[in-house]
Amino acid sequence: MTKCWEFSGKAVLLGFIFVCGLSGCVTTIENPKPKRDKHEALEANIKLGMTYLQQDKREGAMRSFSKALALDKKSAEAYLGLGLLHQMNGELEEAEANFKKALRNRADFSRASIEFSYGRLLYDQKRLKEAKKMFESAGSDYAYPGRAEALLNAGLCALKLGDAVRAKAAFEHSLNLNDRLSQASLELADVAFSERDYASSKRYLDQFASLTRQVPRSLWLGIRIERIFGNKDKEASYALALKNLYPYSQEYLDYKRFVEQN
Repeated sequence: MTKCWEFSGKAVLLGFIFVCGLSGCVTTIENPKPKRDKHEALEANIKLGMTYLQQDKREGAMRSFSKALALDKKSAEAYLGLGLLHQMNGELEEAEANFKKALRNRADFSRASIEFSYGRLLYDQKRLKEAKKMFESAGSDYAYPGRAEALLNAGLCALKLGDAVRAKAAFEHSLNLNDRLSQASLELADVAFSERDYASSKRYLDQFASLTRQVPRSLWLGIRIERIFGNKDKEASYALALKNLYPYSQEYLDYKRFVEQN
């Protein structure tokens, strides 16, 4: 059935938004330039730190985020960057501490990008109820560009927690927001198959295949769907692809057992 959604290091910056705080944007008649210069330096260091993270230049990222915090010790973006950096380093306690600081320092603005990143950390630690709460909150922010991904992950948490109804609703909402989110299509194909809604399962699986390359899980699901519909040629095509592309996968072993038993 459903496998854990893998998060890559390159995905750590998904949906990150630079939000300008009111206190950082307001200038005064008495002394506008220093305040503007400070804000520009703060934003520049945060952006540079995020660029360093994307390039896996972790020492540079640490320097940039530290400089940002020296300019503004309440910078939520800087704490978020440090959280992502510590997470990449496997320093989970430090990552969580910084995500919590980021959340505390962003009360007047959208916290969705922080909640999403914190949710990933919690998910990786199998703290599913906490992770689901973060993903649900991020997904409820209408202005957040990563809503579809947040809802997808909320669905994955719900599925692992045994709440199939909520999982299905989250996957459907996710796909409605972004019809090119292949993972949501595959999850819905799997859910529909478990509900014996084979027509919907095939439709979602075809949508998945139109968006990305086949994976062992999708090929194995395709084999079972086509067998139910009696499409022997299509079943054989899926089986051949599974054998040739993923001969050492668990799905291929499951398929061989399936053939032996039938």
